[in-house]
Amino acid sequence: MTLANVPIMLEKVRKEDIDKQILRFGILAELDAINLYEQMANMTENKHLKMVLLDIAKEEKEHVGEFQYLLLKLDKQQQEELEDGKKEVQELLGE
Repeated sequence: MTLANVPIMLEKVRKEDIDKQILRFGILAELDAINLYEQMANMTENKHLKMVLLDIAKEEKEHVGEFQYLLLKLDKQQQEELEDGKKEVQELLGE
């Protein structure tokens, strides 16, 4: 597994966009952590270690939600596109 790299140099981002970019990178980092902990949990046969790893992965999922909430408050276009994407999938699934 490869962890995500910061895709841009944050010091070169426009001042009005820096917080959105920080939040997006925070989301990437948390998703990497979730993947890492869940993969390690699947590899171990130690039930206590598995339980702890999955609990930590769950906490990282909460962090994604925290970052996403802030991002959607700052980026209304992101919020609109997220809703549009949800509607498209619901239509595809017949929901």
